[in-house]
Amino acid sequence: MDSKRPKCLQGFTLIELMIVVSIIGILSSIAVPVYKNYLLKAEANAVMSLLRSLQTNIDLEILETGSFPSQLSTIASPEQIRDMGELHLENINRENGDIRFVINSDAYLKNKTITFTRSSTGWRCTHNTEQKLKGCESQQSQQISQQ
Repeated sequence: MDSKRPKCLQGFTLIELMIVVSIIGILSSIAVPVYKNYLLKAEANAVMSLLRSLQTNIDLEILETGSFPSQLSTIASPEQIRDMGELHLENINRENGDIRFVINSDAYLKNKTITFTRSSTGWRCTHNTEQKLKGCESQQSQQISQQ
């Protein structure tokens, strides 16, 4: 008897299939965290973009009325903000104040805040997310530098 397999019965062995499955598992264990980090960074950057556009609107409102706005409706449409989180305007004095945004749309960024503070020297950004946001200082690093 011929010990070779007939040509019509050729296929993949169990070992070959197990190797392919393990390679796919290794690749997905690398890709999933990278993709999650990409989504978090994209969401945080979308919030930053929204808040930067509100900075311009606030500066225009201060030029027109002479005071920091206290109502969201004077600087933006509440509908465009509601999906991403809650925006709070805090008037510190006549021309200075905070734009504080609490993110509520993603489980990993839920209840994290990004705050833009307007003072006589300009705008300053702080946040408590684990992301590195361009032009925005982490509140954890700010607390360390104050100690």
